[in-house]
Amino acid sequence: MYPIDFFFRAAEQYPERIALDGPEGATTYARLAADTRALAAALQDLDPAPQSRVAICAGNSARHILALLAVLASGKVWVPLNYRSTAPEIGRILDATTPSIVIVDAVGEPLAPAASGTRLHLEDGLAADPQREDKLASGVHVDALLHQYAGRAPQRHALSRDATQAIKFTGGTTGLPKGVMQPYRAWNAGIINQIVSWGLTPDDRYVVSAPITHGTGTYLLPVLASGGTHLLLDSVTPATITTAFRERGGTLSFMPPTLIYMIMAQPGVSRADFPKLRNLIYGGAPMPPEKIDRALDFFGPVLGTTYGQTEAPQIATVLRPAELAQPQNRASVGRATWLSDVAIMAPDGTLLPAGEIGEVVVHGDLTMTGYWRLPEKTAETLVDGWLHTGDTGLIDTRGYLFLKDRLRDVIITGGFNVYPVDVENALSSHPAVYECSVFGLPDDKWGEAVHAAVQFHPGAHASDDALKAHVRALLGPVATPKQFHIHDSLPRSSVGKVLKNAVRDAAQTQTTSS
Repeated sequence: MYPIDFFFRAAEQYPERIALDGPEGATTYARLAADTRALAAALQDLDPAPQSRVAICAGNSARHILALLAVLASGKVWVPLNYRSTAPEIGRILDATTPSIVIVDAVGEPLAPAASGTRLHLEDGLAADPQREDKLASGVHVDALLHQYAGRAPQRHALSRDATQAIKFTGGTTGLPKGVMQPYRAWNAGIINQIVSWGLTPDDRYVVSAPITHGTGTYLLPVLASGGTHLLLDSVTPATITTAFRERGGTLSFMPPTLIYMIMAQPGVSRADFPKLRNLIYGGAPMPPEKIDRALDFFGPVLGTTYGQTEAPQIATVLRPAELAQPQNRASVGRATWLSDVAIMAPDGTLLPAGEIGEVVVHGDLTMTGYWRLPEKTAETLVDGWLHTGDTGLIDTRGYLFLKDRLRDVIITGGFNVYPVDVENALSSHPAVYECSVFGLPDDKWGEAVHAAVQFHPGAHASDDALKAHVRALLGPVATPKQFHIHDSLPRSSVGKVLKNAVRDAAQTQTTSS
């Protein structure tokens, strides 16, 4: 069974249900399935080779989802291009993957170099722009293909469960991005686990608030497999997201913690604006327990989270709302999902018992097959079937995983190990702190010293001494930052993650020059 089959089976069962509901109207399962087959057949005619690569650079839209489904149905490999990224970064990915077809909309068209592959345009309206007419002359429009290939279906290729479904590039917040080859088996495992973990049903309405190229992409097929509806927004803001929950019956969404904080900060917005919400899933960055408490007070017992990486997408572990509502679990990212093993490993390769800190490793269907054209890096990361995540943590006697930090981010100060996440959780519990990032810098006396970059709530402030006293009272002197670096706004990646390298480099420059 291929990942796209989950959608096609749902379309047979729920032909008249609404699959996509957005600014341009509603699309039934039957219509979406027919268009997906037609466009997939067109893609195969444009390039008959199975497993050739198709890149998509577009905003969140019904046409973007159609294009993605068609890529999956054609037996080709999806290369997502984040429209919030930069043209040089997108150009680098295109150079690395050499897609035969590049699909763009008005947002993605200026970001993706025109010379890359056959050009397919999602919006006919692009042709009305005289500045783009020369670029579009060699391109093809989706509407024309849907008309030409109406009633057609793609050829089904015999591909193994290890065949590549997507090449997704890592976020690059702590190093050079790498192309992760995600196989069919990983997608199938993810779909099954999302459906089971969140109890998805035909009544679910998923509010599309994160880019389809990233977190939302892992919820696309699970919701469709269940007969649910994706609610698309004309723009993604706290106000439009809230409206989708209040007026359009939103039941679940995935979003980064920063977006959740922004929604909660809206004047006059309360739990009553989310009448059908039952799964608000955060990910992409940790949420300190103090922030979790605030979110639970605001939304009710609907908050959940998952742990995974691009190399083991999204849901290696899950913490459901009923579990997260228990205070002892709020620093956890949950327990292992089906078809995967999650363990803690010592540097010598020994699996550690409950309660001991080591590297988090993952084994099973969810793991990647390797990094695109990087065999040496693949061999470092996949060892004897175990995916080495680079994260440190422990698993308690109940099977709950508690993350500490990236291995490279552990601070060794005066011979003691300090885990930045512990300090970040402590700092975040200070009422003036909106968000923070903790890291180590070289120090003549301590080897490394603990530093913290801090963003305050609007209108709030706290002195360095007050912040030190707060952390010292919670964690003691060793983990207390030696210096604070105040930011009006912490630097973030295109998907909202705080860029730890950027704040560390800025602090290093500031410290060196002072």
